[in-house]
Amino acid sequence: MQFKRTPDHRFDNLADYPFAPHYLQVDDTQNGSLRMHYLDEGPADGAVILLLHGQPVWSYLYRHMIPRLVDAGFRVIVPDLIGFGRSDKPSQPQDYTYARHVAWTSDWLTQLNLTNITVFLQDWGSLIGLRMVTAFPQRFSHVVLSNGGLPAGSVPADFTEFLKAAYKTLPVVKAHELGARFRDTSGIPGFFYWRKYCAESPDINVAELVELSSFSTLSADERAAYDAPFPDVSYMAGVRRFPSLIPLLQDEPEVAENKAAWEVLAQFDKPFMCAFADSDPVTAGGDAPFLKRVPGCEGVEHRTIANAGHFVQQDQPEACVKAILDVRRSR
Repeated sequence: MQFKRTPDHRFDNLADYPFAPHYLQVDDTQNGSLRMHYLDEGPADGAVILLLHGQPVWSYLYRHMIPRLVDAGFRVIVPDLIGFGRSDKPSQPQDYTYARHVAWTSDWLTQLNLTNITVFLQDWGSLIGLRMVTAFPQRFSHVVLSNGGLPAGSVPADFTEFLKAAYKTLPVVKAHELGARFRDTSGIPGFFYWRKYCAESPDINVAELVELSSFSTLSADERAAYDAPFPDVSYMAGVRRFPSLIPLLQDEPEVAENKAAWEVLAQFDKPFMCAFADSDPVTAGGDAPFLKRVPGCEGVEHRTIANAGHFVQQDQPEACVKAILDVRRSR
């Protein structure tokens, strides 16, 4: 598998990101390997906190949470998903599949042999992370889910062909229009505009997407750091591809696998907290199926994180840390 590797100098002197890099080689599923980057902070014998990011960000998203968790005595581990951050970036969009992302990240997890994990999941971190929780439930002790989910072909079958046809005719809107598309429930779901934008927009910019999806305004240093892994669009195959991999339609790959994962979640009785933001139109209401179906949600103090958008870790890192500490105290 051909891949690109972001030059190290792109990560020099990033604001509030003093962490040392660590690397593992994971099976690329094509008789080769890819280098996966992760942070490993805090005492080696501390209880493990695993923080998983989504698209289009990387471990920099967790920069303000890591020191607080380390100060609380935890070993904090934060990978960059393949295609993001300091991890290798397969060059072709078709190299990225949902199944491969689960395989790559699972390989990394089992190589580290992590156990007794408290995991914080958001965006694609939840689509991949929940598959790992259900594949290796013995490794996980607590779960915090924020602004994420586990789609399994939720779009009705009789609407699928209409959406496929409509998608081909959708315009590639400007980034600043995406928020309004998500909030407009009168027509084509906003997510399909997002899918189209990421796949086809000629001027895609990671920092702009983060800022548009956040409650707060990014500083110039923050914008530079979010852009750091992507010197140019040739490094962005993963950024472009991720939205197209979410299995919303019933005939998309990984629907059956996600349905099977839901069956495991329906038996998962370890503490499971939902901590969704109050201002994220992308995942609003996404906590409902978990609260209804996951036994581990019972007896846990769920919460809505105020003044936060999709990237709740960027907007309210202290509230995210509190959610992690609270879920660990719940049982």
